Amino acid sequence: MTQHPTSEERRPANRGPKAAAGNRAALVTAAREIYAVHGLDVPLSRIARRAGVGQGVLYRHFPDREAIAAAVLEENVRQIEQAAAAEGATPAGVLGVLTWHLTQSAAFIGLLHADGASGRLSAHSFARELSERVERALRGCLPEGHRLGAPDAPDDLMLAVAMVSGAVTGPTHRERAHRALAAWRLLGVTVGPVRPFEG
Repeated sequence: MTQHPTSEERRPANRGPKAAAGNRAALVTAAREIYAVHGLDVPLSRIARRAGVGQGVLYRHFPDREAIAAAVLEENVRQIEQAAAAEGATPAGVLGVLTWHLTQSAAFIGLLHADGASGRLSAHSFARELSERVERALRGCLPEGHRLGAPDAPDDLMLAVAMVSGAVTGPTHRERAHRALAAWRLLGVTVGPVRPFEG
C-alpha cells in the first residue's frame, strides 16, 4: 500500500539559490501555518519541509527559532499596516485583518514575554516596537468620534486590542475568530470579515 505524504510533508523541488526571496517568504508562510496549529516548539525541520526547502536553507535565512518567529510577527504587523494604508480602508476592515492575525498568532505570546532574544533588540523592546506600529496603523484609519479614538482616553485603543487578544482561545481558527468577534462585540466595536489582507 502506497502512503502519500500529507500536505504538510509534501516537498516540491528545491527552488535553488536564485530563489532566496521566494524561499524566505515560503518559510515565513510555513512557520505561520505550523505555529498556529502546533505552537512555537515545533521542530524547525518541519517548517523547512512545509516550505519545500532543505533545513540548510532555513538556517541561512533564520539562524534560530526566535529569528523565524520574529519574522512571522514582523510580517503580521506589515500586513496590518498595509491594510490601514490601503485606499478605502475602514476601521472595521482593518480590525478584521488585525483580528485574523491575532487568531493566527496566539502561539507567539511566549516569544513576546521572553526574557531576551538573540538579535539587536530585546524581546520586550521588539514587542513594544511592534505594538507601537500596530497602534499607529489603527489610529491612522480611525475617523473622528470613533469609540476607540477618544482623545480623553488615549489608552483605550490598545487596551481593547489586548482584551480581545486575551479572548482568542480555542483549538481551531474558527473558534478563536468566534471568541475574538464576541469580545469586540462586547466592547461595542464593529469588525469586518476576519481574513488576511489581500493587497
